[in-house]
Amino acid sequence: MTIKRTTVLLTTVLLLLLCPLLLLAQAKQDELTQLTDKVDKHYNNLHSMKSHFVEDYHGAGMTRSESGTLWLKKPGKMRWEYNEPRKKLFISDGKTAWFYVPGEQQAREEPVSKLDDIRSPLRFLLGKTKLRKEFDELGIAPNIKPENPGDIVLRGSPKGMEDRISLVVLEVTPEGRIDRIEIEEVGGAVTDFRFTDVSENIPVAENLFHFSPPAGVEVVEGTDLGN
Repeated sequence: MTIKRTTVLLTTVLLLLLCPLLLLAQAKQDELTQLTDKVDKHYNNLHSMKSHFVEDYHGAGMTRSESGTLWLKKPGKMRWEYNEPRKKLFISDGKTAWFYVPGEQQAREEPVSKLDDIRSPLRFLLGKTKLRKEFDELGIAPNIKPENPGDIVLRGSPKGMEDRISLVVLEVTPEGRIDRIEIEEVGGAVTDFRFTDVSENIPVAENLFHFSPPAGVEVVEGTDLGN
């Protein structure tokens, strides 16, 4: 057998071996594209949302579980109303964020542009969503089991938050709705948000996103809003 024929034969064998892998990689990429397009479409058509949430935190030698009601409204408005185990409020009108625990004598505020808060990754849901532009190395995570059967799990690193957050896991329904967000901080702490009883594009009053301090409560500036 000549060297030329041997080279052609080896090349053909190599292509036959690689072809299934290339097809599998392309299929995964197509699945990712279709899913992220659905997420983009879903949240670009979302004007408001109300949801029950559970927030679990693990880190720094402690575990904490909290729950309450979340309201979102475009552009950039959020209200996290914690009910269990104690009441507290995190509110953003898109420009300023406030944190207040009923009964305390101070409330904290911070411009959203300076806010360093674990809830910040949710802000991409309140703008012109393009999921693949919000995360580096975004991909499907087949080794992470979804909590809800039929959901698909994505993972990536949020751009612009590299000094605070190393990884975000998104559990997405086949229709493109995000049911769960897990955020891993650089120091190893993990916060897990789960959303249920979701109502979308419903009337939401503007005053939910404005904070008026109770009588005798002082509003001070601070970057640690709510942990």
